[in-house]
Amino acid sequence: GLWGTLAVGLFNIYENPETGLSKGLLYGGGFHQLGTQCLGVAAILSWTIITMLAVFLFIKKTIGLRVTREEELVGLDISEHGLASSYADFALALHTEPPEDMAEVPQAVAVPVSHAVPVRNVPAGGSLISKVVIITRQNKFDQLKTALSDIGITGMTVSNVMGCGMQKGASEMYRGVPLEINLLPKIKVEIVVTKVPVRAVVDTAKKVLYTGHIGDGKIFVYGVENVVKVRTGEGGYPALQ
Repeated sequence: GLWGTLAVGLFNIYENPETGLSKGLLYGGGFHQLGTQCLGVAAILSWTIITMLAVFLFIKKTIGLRVTREEELVGLDISEHGLASSYADFALALHTEPPEDMAEVPQAVAVPVSHAVPVRNVPAGGSLISKVVIITRQNKFDQLKTALSDIGITGMTVSNVMGCGMQKGASEMYRGVPLEINLLPKIKVEIVVTKVPVRAVVDTAKKVLYTGHIGDGKIFVYGVENVVKVRTGEGGYPALQ
């Protein structure tokens, strides 16, 4: 559009003294018509820049210009259009988000966790040792790590894993054909605790990870018979210090 406006000042072959239209620069009309066209271009650019700056500033201060961090990680194909991939003819992208119309489930129903402490032999050091394994969405790890650190968890093992639950992954329809995604990307966080109560770890994890949708994850609690520190040979509670 801008080039078309400037081209009139270069290539115009018509004249109309009543309207002030003169020939273009390359057809003997001099710089008069080209200057007029440049003034028009400058007016268009000024109007566009000022107006759009105002519009985008208004959007930024109200609903925001960017999507959420979670939407950036899983991609806008699924969050905006409900498609696993806009390029499904070429490849199917895995995602971890449920459909928008998925009904939310109350937290107490969605993540019931019971911790039954069996009768176990107390290892050296005089304290029971438990292992908590958390499997959840990848985009929740930073929040989970910060929350666990706040309650005194100083050590953990984190793995990127692929898996699915009873739903066997997220079922999708593409052009009328059902597609089954069997494995979804997850993270597995393993924590061994003795000083910090297991209930505190579980409650903290539930609070951070809960969204009410399928895919929030699972928490597994195991009893640990003993822990041995390789460097010193210590066992039980001292080995975890």
